[in-house]
Amino acid sequence: MQFRAIIRRTFPVAACRRGLAAILILIGCAAPAWADPLTVGGTVPFLAAKDQFGKEFKFTPGLHFLLVGFDMNAGKLANHKFADLGPGWLEQHGAVYVLDIHTMPAVARLFALPKMRKYPHRIILAETPTLLAPFPHQPEKITILELTPAGTIRAIRYWDPADAALGPALETQPGS
Repeated sequence: MQFRAIIRRTFPVAACRRGLAAILILIGCAAPAWADPLTVGGTVPFLAAKDQFGKEFKFTPGLHFLLVGFDMNAGKLANHKFADLGPGWLEQHGAVYVLDIHTMPAVARLFALPKMRKYPHRIILAETPTLLAPFPHQPEKITILELTPAGTIRAIRYWDPADAALGPALETQPGS
C-alpha cells in the first residue's frame, strides 16, 4: 500500500494529463512546419517578409518566377550572379529572390546584413522556419518556381549557381 502512495505522489495523474495536453498543443502549433510540400499545380502560400533594407514584401499573384535560396553557400553564389546581371534584372524578368536566414545566428546577421545591402538587387529575408517550410529544395541549389499570373506553380526547377548561368533557368519551359 505504501508503494502506491509514493507512486501517486511522485507521478500525479493530473500533472501528466496537463503535460500531455501541453505537448499536443505544441505539436498543433508546429503543424505548419510539416505542411505538404508545394508541387506543380499548387498555389504559392501567402508570403510576407522584409528585404535587406527592412522594406515589407508581400507575395501577390503576378510574379513570373520565385527564386528561393535555402543555404548560405548557394545564396552567396546566387547573389554574386544577380549582382553581375545588374540592377533591376530580376524585376525585369518578373522574379523575386527569397533567402532563408532563419538559422543564421544573430551575431552573423550583424555582419551579413550590411553586405547584403550592397547588392543591387532586392533580397527577401525569410527569418522564421515556417515561412519556407512547404517550399521544395535541394542542397546547394536555388529553387525556382515558375508561376502563372494567378500564382499557380507551372514548373519547379533547381538552379546551381556554381555551375550554370541564370538566364536559361528563367526561360518558360515548353508545354508549361
